Amino acid sequence: MSFERGKSMLFKKAVKEFIFADERPFDSCHASTLVVLPNGDVLAAWFGGTKEGANDVAIWCSKRTNGSWSYPVKVSDRDGIPHWNPVLFRRDDGRIILYYKEGYKISEWYTMVTYSDDDGNTWSKPVPLVEGDIGGRGPVKNKPIVLKSGVVLAPASIEGKYWDAFVDISYDMGETWTKSEMVPIVHEEAEHGEENSNMRRGIIQPTLWESADNNVHMLLRSDMGYIFRSDSSDGGKTWSPAYATSLPNNNSCIDLVKLKNGTLLLVYNPVSNTISPRKGPRTPLVLSASRDNGVTWEDCIVLDTGPGQFSYPAIVAVDNDVYITYTWHRERIVFWKIEIEEEI
Repeated sequence: MSFERGKSMLFKKAVKEFIFADERPFDSCHASTLVVLPNGDVLAAWFGGTKEGANDVAIWCSKRTNGSWSYPVKVSDRDGIPHWNPVLFRRDDGRIILYYKEGYKISEWYTMVTYSDDDGNTWSKPVPLVEGDIGGRGPVKNKPIVLKSGVVLAPASIEGKYWDAFVDISYDMGETWTKSEMVPIVHEEAEHGEENSNMRRGIIQPTLWESADNNVHMLLRSDMGYIFRSDSSDGGKTWSPAYATSLPNNNSCIDLVKLKNGTLLLVYNPVSNTISPRKGPRTPLVLSASRDNGVTWEDCIVLDTGPGQFSYPAIVAVDNDVYITYTWHRERIVFWKIEIEEEI
C-alpha cells in the first residue's frame, strides 16, 4: 500500500485483503457494494458468473466477522437472466435492503429489491422496485444517502442512445419512490441522427452528498474525459446543468463518502479518456480528499496500481473508520478498512 500524507489527514492503520480466494464459485466478478453493521461486521455483495452479461451471472454476498470473510453465498439468481450492480443500504430500523438490476440489455434493465431483517443471513423474495419500470429506477451503482430531513435519495441513471442521470426520492425510507427531474446536460448530436462509436453519450452513475439542509451535490461518471458535477438546492428535486470538474475520468465508476467533519473522500481512477469516449485505463485506483465541498482534491492513498484493472469502487464510513471495496482484475473483490488518525 502507498500512503501520501498530505495536508488533509493522517491515517492510523489500514487493512487490505481479498474477500475470497482463488477457489471461488464463479469465473468473473464485478461491481461490489458494502454496509457496516452495528457490531462491526461488514456485509458485501457483487455480481458474479461466467462473465459480465452472461445468463449465469447472479448476486453474491459475504460477511466479514472478527476479521474473516464467509464463503460467498448466492443471494439472487433467476435462471437465464443476467444480474447487475447490487447496492446495499441499511435503514435505521436495522433492515438491510439489496437493490440490483436484471435484464439482457442495459437500456432494458429493471430494478429488483430484496430485504434482510437478520443482518444478511436470510433474504426476502425479490420484487420489482417500481412496477412496470424499464430502464432502471433506484440506485444504479452507488449507495443511497439519507438527508438531514430524513428523505432518502438514490443516485440513478439510464443508458440508451444517450446517458442521463437523476435521483429517486423516497419520503418513507424506501417504500415508495418519486423520480427527480433529469440532470440537464447538452448531448452531442450524432452524425445523420444516428449514434456511432465516437459519439459522447453523457453522464451516469452519480454519487451523492449533502453539504447543508437541502443542498445536495453529485459527482458523475462521464465519457467526456472528466468527472462531472451537478448541484441541487431543493433536496434533489431539481439539478443544475452538469459541468465538468478538474478531475479526470476514464469512463468508469466512482464513489464518494462524506465524513462527519465534512471532509469528502472520493475513490476513482485518476486517468482520462479524452481521445475517445471508449473506456480509458482502469488503473491506478486512488483515494482522494476534499475539505472545501469538492472544489479542490488531494490524493491520499494509492489503493492499487499496475497492469490490469482496479475499478468500480464502493466507499462508506462509520465515525473515523473508512471501508472500501472494488473489483480486482474481474477475478476478486478487494476490501480496505482505513482508520483516520487525526486532522491537521
